[in-house]
Amino acid sequence: MVKVLQMLVAVLAIMAGPQVAVAQNNPFGPALYVNNKVITNYEVAQRRALLEAFRTAGDLDQQAEDGLIDDRLRLTAAEQLDLLPEEEAITAGMEEFAGRANLSTEQFLQAIGQAGVSEESFRDFITAGVAWRAVVRTRFGPRGRVTEAEVDRALALSSQRGGAEVLISEIILPANTPAAAARAEQIAAQIKNTVTTTAGFSGFARRFSASPSRGAGGRVANPIPIGNLPPAVASQIVTLPPGGVTDPIPVPNAIAVFQLRELRETGIQETENISLEYAQYFIPGGRTDNTLAQAQKIAMRIDTCDDLYGIAKGQPEERLVVETQAITEVPTDVAMELAKLDEGESSTALTRGNALMFLMLCGRTPILEEEVSRGRVRDRLVSQRVASFADGYLAELKANAIIRRP
Repeated sequence: MVKVLQMLVAVLAIMAGPQVAVAQNNPFGPALYVNNKVITNYEVAQRRALLEAFRTAGDLDQQAEDGLIDDRLRLTAAEQLDLLPEEEAITAGMEEFAGRANLSTEQFLQAIGQAGVSEESFRDFITAGVAWRAVVRTRFGPRGRVTEAEVDRALALSSQRGGAEVLISEIILPANTPAAAARAEQIAAQIKNTVTTTAGFSGFARRFSASPSRGAGGRVANPIPIGNLPPAVASQIVTLPPGGVTDPIPVPNAIAVFQLRELRETGIQETENISLEYAQYFIPGGRTDNTLAQAQKIAMRIDTCDDLYGIAKGQPEERLVVETQAITEVPTDVAMELAKLDEGESSTALTRGNALMFLMLCGRTPILEEEVSRGRVRDRLVSQRVASFADGYLAELKANAIIRRP
């Protein structure tokens, strides 16, 4: 049963947020207010238990709280559009979710019940998801249309007959607080609407980017194969002309914008999808000279991901997380850093909570698929485009929300 639950880790789309300690004295007391709607301590504890059942890595208190905040915002958006789901839709959503682990709803509820998760908490989780899908379809469905030219270009770049690589620049705008998120959205919109040259993009990168590449004007030095890019980035890059800028792309605690500098045909065969094995070793203390020095020492001592087990020996289990996932399931910011790495290389560009992430690529394996049809390419581009709009809308709702503790 544990193996079955582990299959569901990739299903969750819950971004990291501020840490919270769940109060034990009054489980039904308020933990947070989101636009004057209450999130109770009990709800936070239940969401944490659900994440534990799914074997989710990282700070579960952070993820539980922020997931519930997002759910309140999703439900409010659905309520405003009169799109709250009926009982039949919620039941179907529960069945569909359980079916991803080849379980009936009853079997799934029994499994998570053993981890202390109530049926009502799971139902609330599904209700928010079903409601949000309705909101996304209503608000962004028409905007997800793609042109035949965009489909042609995506087919050409993802063809098994040959491949392509890109030279890009990046700007990562911090959005870890409501005020920072609002400012990041304004800057990202300005970049998208005004930048037409690589020099203009570099100027914004040097002024505002939080990425280590800011000193180089946001330029990513080495070319990146299209297939190595996370889907949210690749789906936009393949439709840009040289010098074009992507729409803002939400990533954990930040907003990213990319510019295409050059696209090169390589003639090297590539697959539609890849599987990534990667290691995340978390160094407490955030991004400081001290933690970066520790990371540099680690990089000098190791050659493979397996060597990290020796580094983490005797430390809490959550300090080292090694995962194997399809690139479509890897968080966008992590996938973007992995795209720049060869096997055995590492990055210290990211943080999680109050920890520096030492990120290492263990391996990159093609996932062989049947020949890609035009319809599948169109569906994928539409899905990725709408998902990008939805992520941006949720980030906007969160930036404008009043979120407070009692």
